[in-house]
Amino acid sequence: MRYSRYFLPTLKEVPAEAEIISHKLMLRAGMIRRLASGLYSYLPLGLRAIRKVENIIREEMNAAGGIELLLPMVQPAELWKETGRWELYGKELLRFKDRHDREFCLGPTHEEVITDLVRKHLRSYRDMPLCLYQIQTKFRDEIRPRFGLMRSREFIMKDAYSFDMDEEGLDRIYQAMYRAYCNIFERCGLDYRPVEADTGSIGGHVSHEFMVIADTGEDKIACCTGCSYAANVELAPCAIGDTPDASTGKEDELREVSTPGRKRVEDVAEFLGVTPDRLVKTLIYIADASPVVVLIRGDMELNEVKLKNILEAELLELADEETVRSLTGAPVGFAGPLGIKGDVRLLGDYSVRGMKNFVSGANRADTHLTGLNWNRDLALPELHDLRVITPEDPCPVCGAPIEIKRGIEVGHVFKLGTKYSEKMGATFLDKQGRERPIIMGCYGIGVGRTVAAAIEQSNDEKGMVLPRPISPFEVVITVVNVKDEIQKSAGDDLYQAFLSRGIDVLLDDRNERPGVKFKDAELIGIPLRITVGRKLKDGLVELTVRRTGETRDISYDDSLKEAEKALSAY
Repeated sequence: MRYSRYFLPTLKEVPAEAEIISHKLMLRAGMIRRLASGLYSYLPLGLRAIRKVENIIREEMNAAGGIELLLPMVQPAELWKETGRWELYGKELLRFKDRHDREFCLGPTHEEVITDLVRKHLRSYRDMPLCLYQIQTKFRDEIRPRFGLMRSREFIMKDAYSFDMDEEGLDRIYQAMYRAYCNIFERCGLDYRPVEADTGSIGGHVSHEFMVIADTGEDKIACCTGCSYAANVELAPCAIGDTPDASTGKEDELREVSTPGRKRVEDVAEFLGVTPDRLVKTLIYIADASPVVVLIRGDMELNEVKLKNILEAELLELADEETVRSLTGAPVGFAGPLGIKGDVRLLGDYSVRGMKNFVSGANRADTHLTGLNWNRDLALPELHDLRVITPEDPCPVCGAPIEIKRGIEVGHVFKLGTKYSEKMGATFLDKQGRERPIIMGCYGIGVGRTVAAAIEQSNDEKGMVLPRPISPFEVVITVVNVKDEIQKSAGDDLYQAFLSRGIDVLLDDRNERPGVKFKDAELIGIPLRITVGRKLKDGLVELTVRRTGETRDISYDDSLKEAEKALSAY
């Protein structure tokens, strides 16, 4: 590709809309442009990187037994109503009506559509196993789209779906997809970790996320320092043993204490002269329209995903102020476990089990209780692991210390089981002629998100430092002075030689100052730069490695061989 004829509008300044490094660099490097909130045009440079990721995905999915198809982005409401997700999915599902007043949505995912397809064609155990995949545009109406391709409303995704007759078959294809995902992200040149994860709105009973390790990642990962265990903090189990209690001696008298305007744990603890671990937080949630009260030690964070899974709830949200008042008689911030009104399910984290003489809200405005004790003042609640894991917790597998890293989710694999096939009547006849629901799996990769995550992981003060396999170009040939016919001709000859060897090469033949050309090459992050300049009279050109900044003179005649050697080591 000749730069002078290419559409590559780079920017010197960082656009005001950009927040994280990948968003800034993708805009500056001319990879994407914003059309509207959460909607981006993929410019030629960005599309080249995305297509490279797609090609790697296709090769590995095909090798793992996947078969590519393409499903409609527009989906009829009837399918979503069969599974109950039309009402449950929320406002991220963009619903609309056509001219005939029929309801449709823009597909955020394709479980319903693929299940509808296979229920019409898979009738026997002989038709399985089967794995179908697509690479296609999705739409989720995010309330706050941000970070460019990292959290956009419209995005490119690879989603695959497997169909088998039993759990053993699902296990086999799940492991095949797991290995394929490892191969994909390794081939993309990413530092990643597969981690145990929650299944979320997709459903199912087992899932793993594939996380690119990056300081700017939105997700937190609990990683063991002694073994290979890793899990999203939403799912990582915590030690269940009794938490040591700091108090000693006899049980204190139960007292009401005025705490005017103190609602936050830290404010109450400071006012009473105690540490936050002496408090029990009382949190009130609505789970599928029913209130539930949850207790956890004051210095710990409730894990809403664990709570939702224990309750087997489809929807979970903090209760509104009216609900809190109806259950406690007090405004938000003063709820406590003693005196909750009505028949409400009460759950507690294991961290509260060993506590005594603790503090809680008094279910009265501007008032707290001190000296609370289990069994004397109130019964222990139903106990579960409900808190977020911390670096102070041991690894649940080997007991070694845990460290919390940040990651960017780029892929997710699920064992769906029969969640969709049972609701939609996708059945088959087994070897005994009995009708049974098809066992399903689901496997997704965010394609544009993978490119953005690679930039988050690989960049410097000059721009992107993309891994070679997904870099839009592998080599840029920079002609310092295009008005010099000798330099221009030498650059053209090199360009043709690189093309003939199948190397993705960009010829910078613009009539620009050398500094502008060098900065653009560094911004784009092309692995190698060959500079054709005044040293050509001595038979030399410069070879610069983007990752290290190393520059050395090489023979013009050997430049192709030297570049191939440098690329193989990149």
